[in-house]
Amino acid sequence: MIHFVGAGPGAPDLITVRGKKLLEEADLIIYAGSLVNKELLTNAKESCIVKDSASMTLEEVLKAMEESEAKGFVTVRLHTGDPCLYGAIREQMDALDKKGIDYDYTPGVSSFSAAAAALRAEYTLPGISQSVIITRTAGRTPVPDKQTIVDYAQHGTTMVVFLSTGLVEKLAIQLVEGGYTAQTPAAVVYKASWPEERVYRCTVGTLAETVHAHHLKNTALILVGPFLSSAYERSKLYDPEFTHGFRKGNKE
Repeated sequence: MIHFVGAGPGAPDLITVRGKKLLEEADLIIYAGSLVNKELLTNAKESCIVKDSASMTLEEVLKAMEESEAKGFVTVRLHTGDPCLYGAIREQMDALDKKGIDYDYTPGVSSFSAAAAALRAEYTLPGISQSVIITRTAGRTPVPDKQTIVDYAQHGTTMVVFLSTGLVEKLAIQLVEGGYTAQTPAAVVYKASWPEERVYRCTVGTLAETVHAHHLKNTALILVGPFLSSAYERSKLYDPEFTHGFRKGNKE
């Protein structure tokens, strides 16, 4: 059996209970070495084979899985955060389907959730933002038509930008082209939930300066939007005047 497991954002105790159990049972662990906290590998049993996929191709990963399956081993493919976001998991599952190899998928805590925790922020605020756009800046890997930063910035809602600190000047320009102002609040969260976690608050106009001043390259998320300001409306859910299915409001 192949188990795809989300490792969580970094902190070893933020992996799910199920994910930790699978690591303990695994005979082979293939982990994303450039991103996954290696402390998670201490959960592996002594006889477990551990492979770092950072230098492997998709074909090499699949071969290791297939050989492990032929031996009757339990295999864990350990991805950072939750594999559904920039995890290149679909191509692995499709290949396993073609080979007739069974697998399952254990979700993990995404770094975008850990970044909100580091900021002590809520992405969705009444009267401010009711949507979250998760995206990245086009670089060597292009993005589909109508899914650029400029396209998404037109909505003025909360934006979480992955894999973009190396393209921060381009990102800042496109955010303004799309509709955010230079004064729009922004933040950069480096290694959310790791011991090295750092939070840098800025604006769209000072975003590039902030990234360069702190020498941020990889494993940093960029957050943009008015959710980072202090203004918002009170939630109706807990308003004493608001009636819903579990409580009658006191407004006459």
